[in-house]
Amino acid sequence: MSDCGTRAVSVIGFIGSVFSPWYKWSGRRDPANHCCINVATYGPKGRFTMTDRGRAALRQSEDVFEVGPSSMRWEGDKLVIEVNEISSPPLISRVRGTITLHPEALFGQVHDLTPDGSHSWQPFAPIARIEVDLSPGHTWQGHGYFDANFGSAALEDDFNYWTWGRFPRSHGATCFYDAVLRDGSEQSTALHFHRDGRMEHITAPPRARFARSLWAVRRETRADAGVVPRQIMPMLDAPFYTRSAVRTVIDGEPSVGVHEALDLRRYAQPLLKPMLAVRVPRRKGWRFQDTAG
Repeated sequence: MSDCGTRAVSVIGFIGSVFSPWYKWSGRRDPANHCCINVATYGPKGRFTMTDRGRAALRQSEDVFEVGPSSMRWEGDKLVIEVNEISSPPLISRVRGTITLHPEALFGQVHDLTPDGSHSWQPFAPIARIEVDLSPGHTWQGHGYFDANFGSAALEDDFNYWTWGRFPRSHGATCFYDAVLRDGSEQSTALHFHRDGRMEHITAPPRARFARSLWAVRRETRADAGVVPRQIMPMLDAPFYTRSAVRTVIDGEPSVGVHEALDLRRYAQPLLKPMLAVRVPRRKGWRFQDTAG
């Protein structure tokens, strides 16, 4: 999110693009054949890009992750993301430029989201600075976050619903991950990350519901008793998924962070997949050009 609070960006690298209808229709047998670097900018001149590409468009090394013309790479202690994508309808244009993430500390812990460990979450850099230089219209600095999710099963097979939030605070950042599993049981994780590299499990404030999204996705996060969280900036609104900047209060401290709510029961509906195909084109034939010799 930008320091001024009017712009934001999200980038997700997928091997096995879990929200791609093409991956679902393929039977999810070959994750590497459905890879993607999804880039979305929010605020003025915001764009959404999510192109499902084949295995020939994927290259990886210890420090570099490439999908088609876009890439992520570590350069010393910073993560550099090179973006070269085409946005989805209705605003079709090239999204091109660089995002640089500067972590204040790196965290190695992995946290299971299901009792059997079939899904896990690793918040690598919950406290970071970010520099954005993307066309069209996004040149700014702000606070950033970098994590990863891993899974060996389809999300909708194991979850009914989840919410996630990352809230910057004066002494670090606090993250909440709350999930309702398919059997109705609940799994909750509340962590605070300190600037000196320490992480601690904390007692989460009570759950607090707030206004539903434009597609009426239920939303809740954590807040001090009596506080009603409030959306400050809309980001992504889909029939099953919403992302927004949300103001809450944690231990008496107001914070505006990024919040997501995901309804997997809705996502499981077959009629949603053709709608998603409009926003997620398939480009299976993209290949790297051989520049050797």
